[in-house]
Amino acid sequence: MGLGTGIALLVIGGILAFGVQDSIDAVNLTVIGYICMAAGALAIVLSLVVNNQRRSTAHTEVVERRGGPPAPPAY
Repeated sequence: MGLGTGIALLVIGGILAFGVQDSIDAVNLTVIGYICMAAGALAIVLSLVVNNQRRSTAHTEVVERRGGPPAPPAY
């Protein structure tokens, strides 16, 4: 789930919760809308946290030399 999916869930949940007058007895669309909005908010928060962790990760590259004299130590 990315940022776009979270926003889409928020929009769909808002439409279901506030814009649709349900007439089905077995299904409460208002509650389903609130659930979609909560899932969308959670998806947005998780997406931002994961992207922040990816941005702050440091990568190191190890280069091995083959043959020839060994490199002098770096001070």
